[in-house]
Amino acid sequence: MKDILQDIIANKRIEVDRQKQAVRLQTLLALGGERLERTTYSMRASLAASSSGIIAEFKRKSPSKGWLHPDAAVAEVIPAYKEAGASACSILTDPQFFGGSLGDLCAARKLVDIPLLRKDFIIDEYQLYQARVMGADAVLLIAACLTPDQCLELAELAHTLQLETLLEIHSEAELDYLNPHIDMLGVNNRNLGTFHTDVANSFRLAEKMQEIVKEKDLAPLLVSESGISSTETVSQLREAGFRGFLIGETFMKTEQPGETLAAFIGGLPC
Repeated sequence: MKDILQDIIANKRIEVDRQKQAVRLQTLLALGGERLERTTYSMRASLAASSSGIIAEFKRKSPSKGWLHPDAAVAEVIPAYKEAGASACSILTDPQFFGGSLGDLCAARKLVDIPLLRKDFIIDEYQLYQARVMGADAVLLIAACLTPDQCLELAELAHTLQLETLLEIHSEAELDYLNPHIDMLGVNNRNLGTFHTDVANSFRLAEKMQEIVKEKDLAPLLVSESGISSTETVSQLREAGFRGFLIGETFMKTEQPGETLAAFIGGLPC
């Protein structure tokens, strides 16, 4: 079976190399100017304080489903997400496989004052600087894309840049990637090799996650990602210990993602 993640990472290396050649790091930081002095919003705190914990995702397509909402505009969707009660927003910035861009992240930052997660396949420090300049408050670090040492180095730099970190795992073995610089620990219910989705993955890992977190004396907030389509599932995940719920396709496949989110949150138990 074709490994989609390998294709994504191979493409990402080329993409990042081209970006680094086009805009050197010093130039990127100079262009950032006052944006680098902005006080970031805490995604972890927002999720912890929220009754819903919904991280509403903006993405136009995915490798498994193709185009979901090709004409989706940040200016319409992101403010609607905030108005509907999203605790944070996740912005896909990968162009090739998800139809996103750094421009989407930058545009979203100008529109809302809630935490924004740069969701991409982070493999290079340069991408963290991009995230900070473009207005992110947090970044996704995917265990399947990194070694534990790389994850630690990127997480440390993220904190230096005042960015929070969401570590994404898919298996128990990847809990070895957990380190003191991880603010949120997420289970991806989607296998990034096959893109098969199974929400039961979060339930399978929940107890072990909490055991390891306690063992290492850490306190990352637990997040369940992908494949969540019902309020009942959110309630069950909350009972299992999760406090953040990253949902994209359920909203983005509809004509009015913000209205769909509002109805979803309205259906959650008080």
